[in-house]
Formats: sequence, structure tokens, C-alpha cells
Amino acid sequence: MRLRRRSLFVVSWIAALGLLPALNWAQQSTKGSGQADTPNPPRRYAIRGARIVPVSGPVIENGTIVLANGVITAVGANITVPPEAWVIEGKGLTVYPGLIDALTTIGLPAPAEGPPGAQQAQQRVPRSEGAFDRPGTTSWENAADQIKTDDKRIENWRKHGFTSAVTVSDRGLIPGQAAFINLAGERTNDMIVRTPVGLRLNLRATGGFFTGYPGSLMGVLAYHKQVFADAEWSDKVWAMYSANPKGMERPAYDRSLPPLHSAVVNRWPVLIPATWAKEIQRALQLCQDLNVNAIIFGAHQGYAVADALAARRVPVLVSLKWPEREREGDPDAEEPLRVLRMRARAPSTPAALQKAGVKFAFYSDGIANPKDVLKNAKKAIDAGLPADAALRALTLNAAEIFGVADRLGSVEPGKIANLVVTDGDLFEEKTKVKMVFVDGRKFEAHEPGRPQEKPVINLTGKWKLTINAPQGPEERTADLTMAEDGTLSGSVTGPRGTASITSGWVSGNKFSFTVSITMGPRTLEATYNGTMEGNKMTGSVSFGPATIDFTGTRPDAN
Repeated sequence: MRLRRRSLFVVSWIAALGLLPALNWAQQSTKGSGQADTPNPPRRYAIRGARIVPVSGPVIENGTIVLANGVITAVGANITVPPEAWVIEGKGLTVYPGLIDALTTIGLPAPAEGPPGAQQAQQRVPRSEGAFDRPGTTSWENAADQIKTDDKRIENWRKHGFTSAVTVSDRGLIPGQAAFINLAGERTNDMIVRTPVGLRLNLRATGGFFTGYPGSLMGVLAYHKQVFADAEWSDKVWAMYSANPKGMERPAYDRSLPPLHSAVVNRWPVLIPATWAKEIQRALQLCQDLNVNAIIFGAHQGYAVADALAARRVPVLVSLKWPEREREGDPDAEEPLRVLRMRARAPSTPAALQKAGVKFAFYSDGIANPKDVLKNAKKAIDAGLPADAALRALTLNAAEIFGVADRLGSVEPGKIANLVVTDGDLFEEKTKVKMVFVDGRKFEAHEPGRPQEKPVINLTGKWKLTINAPQGPEERTADLTMAEDGTLSGSVTGPRGTASITSGWVSGNKFSFTVSITMGPRTLEATYNGTMEGNKMTGSVSFGPATIDFTGTRPDAN
């Protein structure tokens, strides 16, 4: 197995958790996130006797798939296996196209990377007085140029069946250009499927009365209209100047504008956020004003405007982060009826879009645990969406929306060999991903090991955790639930909010649980390991190469 040396720097956003103010450079040997399971993997595979769900055609109950040099070469019930192929017996297995997260920040760097204070320094930007200052605009940035192959999310999402993603920064008014990537590769170049596949806009006000323009939604909409108009005018001025520069004043160069003009002329998809029905209507009007080929993302109240979306033939990316009541909010506070109604009906949006004939795909929207993506897709199925439509929203629809359906999204000869192999129906909770293929390379979906000793303690309840950080003790609150078999679930609340436990177990008097904390486009995993004696726990919490001691007590213990 080839190993490579990496220098790992625990950046300032870990310090922002209040756990560690700074760490020195560290080095470790590690397996690359895109490395296959064998040192010299075969280039040809055949999965024989499996149930195959092509998405683009009928299910094959007892079929064979042949892969060669990263491409699907044959699919069917009566396929001859080439003698050079590595055969995988598929009895009891189901093969699907690899899943696609249709909008994410996976693979992109954290908001700030460097010594403590870098993030704060990065946030000190000049006050914007108008559109000419181009506030929050980095339209020239392409996600394909920023991919980090060592992002832990790549491996985590891949082992849960996701083989591709559309990734783009989520910061600013015009964050930049999206790239369609595969979730494996030794180098960034290995991961890019197509770029750019879209230009993202945001409608959040970046300024305020004291912080500059734009300080309101009206200002944001005005800015987008102005900057697209500027892009059109700039292109005309530069064309005139280039044709006959003699005697003409040279136009000013503005790198923000050419990508916007390209988005209009080349009909790039322009991604516009909208959750409520009125926001969707506003987004439809904005895309008409800008003369762009739009994609709406969010769309939790899309059930109320499905016909309008169908009439405009605008595709939709539905967020699978269904709206929930704020965990830290006042439990006795009354919520408006419209909020309660939208929260209850949001999972019915995919079914309404399907019925109206709107093309839609699913995206994770910051969900930390990929298992929750499929769980939330199942909620849409329970709310009336056919299971085959839900699968299509995670595969072929996403590929069609972003213009890569000629190479991805279904199990067909000639397409890239991106597959997920399971031991049952994809949307059943007990189903496990057994293996994944990305570009024809096989990855085993190893389940994390856990001790099997019967628990002799019970961690269920609320715990006060004290983390012994170098700058002083830091307090956390853990709300834990232990199942009879020792499986741990729950959440940990700290200064940056509440993080859910993604995996956890109890064995004997020992325990371990992991939480995922989203920091901008990057997810940080914190793993707590320890033992319990009486009503006290002791142990350590790990963040990558850093480890810090902690203790815990039950506040309500006698």
C-alpha cells in the first residue's frame, strides 16, 4: 500500500471551538482519501448474479455488470464474463448507480486556513458603498481549482454510497462557479467530471446600516441586477475597444464580470436559493430579469408553487434538511401557523413536484451524517413520492440537471463506472452499503469496529462535560441515550451550538461517541473516548491529531 506524508495543521477554526488556541505543525502518514482498497487494483470487474437497478430502465433481477478501465462495458441478464475480469458474486446484492449530492461544499477548504487569527483578519473587509465595490463577489473562483483530496467528508460520504457531488462555495453574494466531481482520486485532476456546471447566487444581505451595502433584501436583488447589467455593458465596451483601440480610452478590467457574461451567453445554470413559496416566485422573477438559465435550490414550500415551476420549466434542488424547531429555542414559545404548516408539509414537496412534472434532485444542505440523507429521502417517500422517483432524484435527475447524464446517473454501457452495491433496498434503514465503485475503482464500505462486551453502565441522561483545554476549562452539555445493545445516540451542546452524535457505543464500562461539527464548508469530527465509574466519566476527546482530556458528571446525580 502506497503511503504518503502529509503536513497537517489544525487551523484556527478548531481554536474557535474553544478547545485549543493553537497547535504546532504535525506530520503523519495516511492513506489518501481516493486510494482504492488494494495496492494494485484490477482494471476489470464483473458483478455476477446481482439485482441491478439501472434507473434508466427496468430492474434486472439476476444480471451481470462488466466494468473495464473505469467504464461500464456491459449490463444485462445474459452477459458473458470476460476471462480477465475480477468476478464478484452478486447473489443477495443490489447494484444502483452511485448516489449524487446535487449541491454541497464537500472537498472545499475551510473558511480560513492558517495560524490563529487568520479567520478574523479575513473577515476585515472594506465597507461597501455600492455595487461598484463588488461586495461578496468571487464569481471568477471555480470550485474545481480549490478541491482538497484530504477532506474527510469525501471518504465518509463515499462509504455511504455517494460517488459524485456538485460542489461550490456558499459564502458571499456570488460565491463562484460549481464543479461536478467524483468522490475519489489521488489528485484533484482525477476528481473533476465537468466544470463549470453552474454559478451560485445568494440572497442574504452582507451589509447593514453600519457595515455597508447591501444591507437589505431589496439591496441584494438590486445588486444582482446591476452587476449582471455591468457584465453585459463591459463585454460590449471591451469588444469595441479590441476592434479598434487606437485613440480610445482603455476600459477598466473587472474580473468579476466575464463569468457573469459567460453564464448568460453560454446558458450556465445559475443557482438561486428560495425556501418559501414567495421566495420561489421572487427567484423566478429574478432569473427572468437576469435572463439566466436558473436552478432553484431549497424549495421546502415548493408544494405550493409546483405548477408555476412546471410552467417555467425550472429545475429544482430540494433540500433534504427538513425544517425543524430550533433545539435551543424557547420550548414554550408559540410559532406562527404558517411555520408549523410548512414544517409538516415540506416532505411532501418532492411528490408535488413529481406530479406537476418538475425535474428535481436532492441535496444534503449541510447535513453532517450521510445516513440522514437517505433517512430524510425516505420521509419524502412516506409523504407520497414513489421510491423510484426518490432514487432518480439522487442519481439520474441530478446528472441531467447539471448536463452530465451522458456519462453518469444510471447503470448503462458506456457510462462512468460509478456504482453502489448494497445488501437490500437502498431506503430501508437496516440496509448496508457493501462496496462502492468510483471510476471503476472498488472501495469496501468498512463498518467501524466496536467492542462486543455487554454494557455494565448506563449513560442515558444529561451530562456536564468539562474539557481541559490549555487556556482553561471549557464546558459542554451532553444529552445521551443508550440502547439495550449499547448503541449511543444524542447530542453535545457547546458555544457553537448543538451537534448530533453520528456514531457511538458502550462496551463494559467503556464508551465512545463521535459528533460532527460544521464549520463553514468543512466538517470537523470530535470523538470522545472514556470510561464511567459511578456517576462520573473520564476520558479524552480527539480532533484529528489533537487529543485533550475531559471529565463528565451528571448534574442531577445524588
